[in-house]
Amino acid sequence: ARLKTRQSLRINSTLVPSFLSQKTRKPFVSLVSSWLCVRYFLVAAMPHWKEGRTPHSSDIMDRYTSFEELTRHETEGVDYVILARKGASSVAIIAPHGGGIEPGTADIADAVAADQHAFAAFKGIKKTGNAVLHIGSERFDEPTLVRIAEQSRMVVTIHGCRGEEERVYVGGRNDDVKMRVINALNRAGFPAEACLKLGLMGRSRQNICNRCRTGQGVQIEISKGLRDKMFECLAKRSIRKKTETFYRFVRVLRDAIEAESSLILN
Repeated sequence: ARLKTRQSLRINSTLVPSFLSQKTRKPFVSLVSSWLCVRYFLVAAMPHWKEGRTPHSSDIMDRYTSFEELTRHETEGVDYVILARKGASSVAIIAPHGGGIEPGTADIADAVAADQHAFAAFKGIKKTGNAVLHIGSERFDEPTLVRIAEQSRMVVTIHGCRGEEERVYVGGRNDDVKMRVINALNRAGFPAEACLKLGLMGRSRQNICNRCRTGQGVQIEISKGLRDKMFECLAKRSIRKKTETFYRFVRVLRDAIEAESSLILN
């Protein structure tokens, strides 16, 4: 379907005005093609802007736009698994793109939650091609993870993003906790900043990190460069090993969240 769309944006040479010279025809075709591509993106992104959401590439490029659609083509236990457990606090640590989708994120979320917070993860377990299981955070509607989010007072989601630099981008609607996490990570030597990148800010109310009772969660994006330091053989699940960097990062993040959870325990 995506190929069809791209092909439909090409300009048929018979539609080029005949009065244009051979010299000017190519720039004309290039200009019109660019305009059509921009128009296509705007049409695809407009619903998100109207809802006050930031358009993200996954909104357009994800193979599946909902969990129900995903289940028509993928099999639980073969292509993906869902993990969940309750915690003592009213905080939930969630990895909606775990396993082979964004490697290492479910391990980090599990360790941060420990036996204190609720934990949930959607994990891709295909041998290859787990990226097709990615459902954007604003569309993510897998029932188990959504239920845990909605039952919690605060949600922290753990994600993986591209980039060979060692960096953490923190978003979400809970500005107080966001700044506490950023400051704690920076003090510990993990470069962290408030995320200003389109699609990674986590400000939408539909984002799973904000589907908690307060409507204010935190979204943590960890670069591949930093995750590579947290694990030996990050991409190979069967032989992946956690490093001291992993345990140090988990301790820092857990302590920052603990400070908040102690204030909101039921």
